[in-house]
Amino acid sequence: MLKEFKEFALKGNLVDIAVGFVMGAAFAKVTGAFIDGLVMPFVGLIQGKDLSQWKWILKQAEGDNMEVAIHYGTFISVAIEFTIIAFVMFIVIKGMNSLKKNEAAAPAEIPAPTKEETLLTEIRDLLKKQ
Repeated sequence: MLKEFKEFALKGNLVDIAVGFVMGAAFAKVTGAFIDGLVMPFVGLIQGKDLSQWKWILKQAEGDNMEVAIHYGTFISVAIEFTIIAFVMFIVIKGMNSLKKNEAAAPAEIPAPTKEETLLTEIRDLLKKQ
């Protein structure tokens, strides 16, 4: 069982998935910093405050009771971040697929048989007739 697990864990596909997962997590952090630091301040200019502060208040805070609100600005921020990540992943996958198509479209040419191969083929054919 340990041998089977080792073979499974060391297969190329599993390692590729692990590398992709780590790269995706790092890319999500970079995208998050880009959105929060560069894009959202411009979007926040629409209402004059940070997008994460956009909310719909259902019940005001009274005494010890907390405010009840729907924070739709955070949702908009995450939706924009998701859209950017999805678009970049689409571009990457589209590029990889076009590279695969180019590799598949150019099949290797079969070289012409050498003089020795031709002679050996003729000898084989003559021996079959006898």
